[in-house]
Amino acid sequence: MSFNELIHLTATQAVQALRRGDVSPLDLIDAAEARIAEVEPLVNALPTLCFDRAREHAGRLMRAGAAAQDGSPGWLAGLPITIKDMTDVAGVRTTYGSPIFKDHVPGLSHPLVERLERQGGIVIAKSNTPEFAVGASTFNQVFGRTRNPWNTSLTCGGSSGGAAVSVATGEAWLAHGNDMNGSLRRPATYCAVVGLRPSPGRVTRGTVDDLFSPLMVEGPMARNVPDLALFLDAMAGLCLHDPLTHAAPSRSYVNAVAVAEQEPPRRIAYCADFGGSVPVDSETRDRCAQAVRAFEALGCVVDEVSPDIGELDEASLILRSQAFVVDRELLINAHPDMIKADIVWNTEIGLKTSPSRIAWAQRRRTAFFRQMTRVFEQYDLFVTPGASTPAFDVNLRHPATIAGTKLDNYLAGSMLNGAITLTGCPALSVPCGLDQFGRPIGLQLVSLPHREDRLLQAAALFERIAGFRSGVPIDPRFGEVPPAE
Repeated sequence: MSFNELIHLTATQAVQALRRGDVSPLDLIDAAEARIAEVEPLVNALPTLCFDRAREHAGRLMRAGAAAQDGSPGWLAGLPITIKDMTDVAGVRTTYGSPIFKDHVPGLSHPLVERLERQGGIVIAKSNTPEFAVGASTFNQVFGRTRNPWNTSLTCGGSSGGAAVSVATGEAWLAHGNDMNGSLRRPATYCAVVGLRPSPGRVTRGTVDDLFSPLMVEGPMARNVPDLALFLDAMAGLCLHDPLTHAAPSRSYVNAVAVAEQEPPRRIAYCADFGGSVPVDSETRDRCAQAVRAFEALGCVVDEVSPDIGELDEASLILRSQAFVVDRELLINAHPDMIKADIVWNTEIGLKTSPSRIAWAQRRRTAFFRQMTRVFEQYDLFVTPGASTPAFDVNLRHPATIAGTKLDNYLAGSMLNGAITLTGCPALSVPCGLDQFGRPIGLQLVSLPHREDRLLQAAALFERIAGFRSGVPIDPRFGEVPPAE
């Protein structure tokens, strides 16, 4: 196959070709390198490349016999992947998007990277991230801005923006990222790919300081749902470095997706904006409300449901800020002039918050979780728009307004995702169309905790019946910044 043909294979197709021996890992590395050279100057998604290391790994894999693990779930057989620049890869520059670590080269890989490499994944690059993965847009002082391939004047979102762009442009077949308030889901929505925030404990977080908090998780990004299931199979499982992890399910996610039509959801709850509590762009609202009706073709009942989120945005900020104190307080003390303002602001809120107020936030979170439990007693799936607004100007930290509502900080436009984070439920973004300016729009699908299988099944069915084909991988496109609503 030509480089172009290889790049257009899905991850599932590429792994099948590797297993059959039709292509080698080196063929795919060469194809990825050629594609990266072609598009990277336009998007800046993968600032750190490691092709020599990748080829050495491929050689070891080929000598060992890649077919040896063919029967194991998530076996990638030599498929090139990208790792977010928040996550250590041994011998590869890893900056966390911070000038403090601009020359940092770790000696050991993160436990998730070790797992993925044992599963036959070959790391070819580190994907760009905002500083310490904090931000609604992907940029930092070390590598600059990552641009959206659908319109390079627009952001790809944050914080797993480089990951989303790498799969949307065909620089890689699968991309790793992480998610606290939508960092996998919003970039996937903005770039018309799929991103999954798994339940806490599904995928190891390995080396983080805040090991006992369920807010931040690691997860997969891909071009379609079957590929996403494959990558989650490669990631999932017990890890001694993470006390929240548990064993992978007995049925693989790939197998669950394969029988999706036999296990469709029967009742779906659709929530546009939590009863008006979350501002949502009007065209996004209309297109998502229309898109979710595609499930009716399966005989599903789709009802509008709006759980009361009340002051959940304030509770979310308080709990997030406590995580920032754990993760960033000591670094801010050591390098007060080298940490961006959003991180300092978030951490200072945590330091100033009283124990009583933290307790209130935990009670508010629990009350919302119980609301969602009642929703899932009646419905198989909970669905919202994937993001409150389509991609915005790449030069902005966050949109100034959404649906006429002024945003006070970079978190204010993320509550569609942030509310779900607080429940511990797995959530997945899947493309559902383009707005009048050609910007991708997506749905956020949510399932019960630990039921990624049902979530992936529903997403796969939607992908088949919705009629929208994003056409990724795409060549980067130039365009103007659309007017704000």
